[in-house]
Amino acid sequence: MEDKTMEVFKRGSKLLNILQDEKRQQILVLLCREEQLTVNQITERLTISRPAVSHHLKLMYEVGLLSVEQVGLERYYRSDLDDALLWLKELTASLEENIKNKEKA
Repeated sequence: MEDKTMEVFKRGSKLLNILQDEKRQQILVLLCREEQLTVNQITERLTISRPAVSHHLKLMYEVGLLSVEQVGLERYYRSDLDDALLWLKELTASLEENIKNKEKA
């Protein structure tokens, strides 16, 4: 069973690495509270430079935490956590199974 859990961890390693950064955590929480925001709107609400916000958004988008919609010249970012939440549920279930197996042994 532990091999399965390690495989689940490996599949989420990029996600976990991205979420280590406090600024990215702040951006994600903000986007979870708001329907959608542009880079400028995020910059106005947080103490992060515009280039840094753009960089963080790019990384978060690449691992599937965000979706983006182009409207005219603006790009609107929103949280898109469905895949990340499914992965967390799978990881939790696998860890719980490991605990049950340990208790049975």
